[in-house]
Amino acid sequence: MPKYMIERTMPSAGDLTPQQLQAASQTSCAVLRELGPQIQWLETFVTPNKVYCVFVAPNEEIIREHARLGGFAADSIAVITKVVDPSIAESCSAIMS
Repeated sequence: MPKYMIERTMPSAGDLTPQQLQAASQTSCAVLRELGPQIQWLETFVTPNKVYCVFVAPNEEIIREHARLGGFAADSIAVITKVVDPSIAESCSAIMS
């Protein structure tokens, strides 16, 4: 199933309290339960004015529906085609040797 990165503009997101983050998480989870098992939230990265969420879902439409039902922004939604981390450097070196 495709993995997506969702960019959400949230002014002062970096200043949210643990309680506010918990409330937003609870809202998201409640909507996910309503939408069913075909959509899954993996993780979210919080920056000063935006959050970036990673979801697994069959299509972009269900992600937009999650955002609509939860009252969340969904400024952009992109399919993640590859994941790269430092281990790639090691494996590429071994292949090229």
